[in-house]
Amino acid sequence: MAQEKLTFTSDTGDNLVGRLDIPDDREPRGYVLFAHCFTGSKDVLAGVRIAKALWLRGFAVFRFDFTGLGESEGDFENTTFSSNVGDLAAAASFLRDHHQAPTVLIGHSLGGAAVLASAPKIPEARAVCTIGAPADPEHVVHHFSDAKGEIQSAGEAEVSIGGRPFLIKRSFLEDIEAQSLEETIREMRKALLIFHSPVDETVGVENAGRIYAAARHPKSFVSLDGADHMLTDRADAYYVAQVVSAWANRYDNDRRQRPR
Repeated sequence: MAQEKLTFTSDTGDNLVGRLDIPDDREPRGYVLFAHCFTGSKDVLAGVRIAKALWLRGFAVFRFDFTGLGESEGDFENTTFSSNVGDLAAAASFLRDHHQAPTVLIGHSLGGAAVLASAPKIPEARAVCTIGAPADPEHVVHHFSDAKGEIQSAGEAEVSIGGRPFLIKRSFLEDIEAQSLEETIREMRKALLIFHSPVDETVGVENAGRIYAAARHPKSFVSLDGADHMLTDRADAYYVAQVVSAWANRYDNDRRQRPR
């Protein structure tokens, strides 16, 4: 696998770090931009495995750390859902300027909500894929619901997410409360593929139903029967990549160049 470690600048001036998996023996079928889950990183196993499997099928895949996470600069406590959307737009702009704009957007968990919100800002993207995504970004509050009152009254609070401490500020709550994805999804005018497990205990499968109902065709839903939210079983991640690869074939570079 040809893998490049790349750095680009966010709208706020922070250096964000990403990895581009790119075929070294042929022109990529297309460029995929991958958004990781809340408080995760580009190196979360699900993202790494999906990127590798798509690379094997001829796609270039760019995954990066949102501001304040992983290897990227910035303070996580000063980020919001809106800043994540801005980071995705900056990543797409970097690919556009240095390689090729992404034609496919993939987001895992809150990253799925972020790619839905950022899709209108990336006109070259023809297809959007979500994995275990919430229909409403405010769903993420369940990770620290016990501290919500303190955050609102004191302006901030330290919470534990996945066994790690994070400082959450009132501005984060205010930002996600102001989000409404339904209209954005309805007006997206891009192909949509929704993956969700019916036994997902972190983000319930009813969220997939809400996203599907809001979207216009072409749209598809794939049930990840038996999978957990983080796709810890290697087979589940590779299955996602296999389906995405076949589906994205309708939106890759070669197909766009074929005569109709």
